[in-house]
Amino acid sequence: MSPIKDFNLVYEALNKEDTVSQGDTVAGTVTFTLKKEIKVKGLLVKAKGEARVHWKEGTGDKSRSYNAHRRYFKLKEYLVAEDEKGTVLPRGDHIFKFRFTIPQGDMPSAFKGFHGKIVYMLEAKMSRSWHLPSGVQKELNFVSKSCSHPGQEMSGSVDKKMGCFSDGQVQMSATINTNVCSPGDTVSAVGKICNSSSKQMRTKFSLQQRIVYRANASTKISDLSLCKMVGETIAPNSEETFSCQLKVPGDVIHTLHNCEIISVHHYLKVYLDISFAIDPTVVFPLVIVPTGVPALQPGEAVGPYPAAVGPYPAGDFGTPGYSDFPPPAFPIGPYPVPAGPGAYGYPAYGYPTPDPTQNYISSGYNNQWPQQAAPFGFSTAPSSSVQYPTPTAPPLFQQGEDPPPYLSLFSPH
Repeated sequence: MSPIKDFNLVYEALNKEDTVSQGDTVAGTVTFTLKKEIKVKGLLVKAKGEARVHWKEGTGDKSRSYNAHRRYFKLKEYLVAEDEKGTVLPRGDHIFKFRFTIPQGDMPSAFKGFHGKIVYMLEAKMSRSWHLPSGVQKELNFVSKSCSHPGQEMSGSVDKKMGCFSDGQVQMSATINTNVCSPGDTVSAVGKICNSSSKQMRTKFSLQQRIVYRANASTKISDLSLCKMVGETIAPNSEETFSCQLKVPGDVIHTLHNCEIISVHHYLKVYLDISFAIDPTVVFPLVIVPTGVPALQPGEAVGPYPAAVGPYPAGDFGTPGYSDFPPPAFPIGPYPVPAGPGAYGYPAYGYPTPDPTQNYISSGYNNQWPQQAAPFGFSTAPSSSVQYPTPTAPPLFQQGEDPPPYLSLFSPH
């Protein structure tokens, strides 16, 4: 039976959330009781932070493992000096104090996922000759200070995002109240739909989370829909405004952007569900920060999250972005919408820059609006007093030509 009893490590909480960050000093004690006098080779406390990913693909002889590791810091403090001859500790209760200062630097917050984790740990270990080491570990709830200013390493003014698509049948414009939020917050989306087709459609909203693991130039992607909402049905040949409010789940993983091998992205997807057609979609990247983290100030960027507009998300989401589409041939902006506090921007990839929380989109077909077409905009808070300009769509076919078959206007899934 081991003579070491109640080997324990305790550290002092710095706040009510029990979180630590860069530059914080963590102090605590290592305690244990000895039933008899023993000789130890050393007693130390370690503090470390590291990220690891691991997954397998294939089976049998074709199975392949992917692994990656990043170390952010490793600190040691000897409570009993290391000595091969051993140091005698008497019988009874023992208390040793320790103190660490976490280094400064751009380190990611703690994270645990199916294929990887980012862990910050305190560990106490006692070594004895001819015995297995005795040890105890405590995880630190590390919250990166860089969460409060994601993308602060980007220079220049706020980058703004915008996208425009049109097919002459369905037009949709949308805006959200914020691009930065915390668990438990509510994200609001409002917009307008002009349905010039003979099909009815329904508005839908989804808060999405995408985790990307990276190792050996390969990636493993995990997609999850955190919550969904179904809106009203839009009748054929009608114009409707819409709004929704989605509450961010309280246990959501925070946005993670500053780890080379793990990243966590969030986005709000607003789309139209149309039978036998590509669903027109607006995608708003969101930055989810811990509760109580100071909000960004106007003029600070929230990147590096690429703007995503159209039927698919872009950038890390693995599908076409702005650089994959030719610039539109019709005039863009400026749009008559207010730009108030809390407007945060994203890389525009060469496109003009309207209000950073605005996306303007029509369903994803290739017909271009003519040069004289009026911009399709709306107020951030629709009401009976708001006047919306009526968009003028180009003719679908020339005079004297037979119209194309109706179903050819919509591409099947």
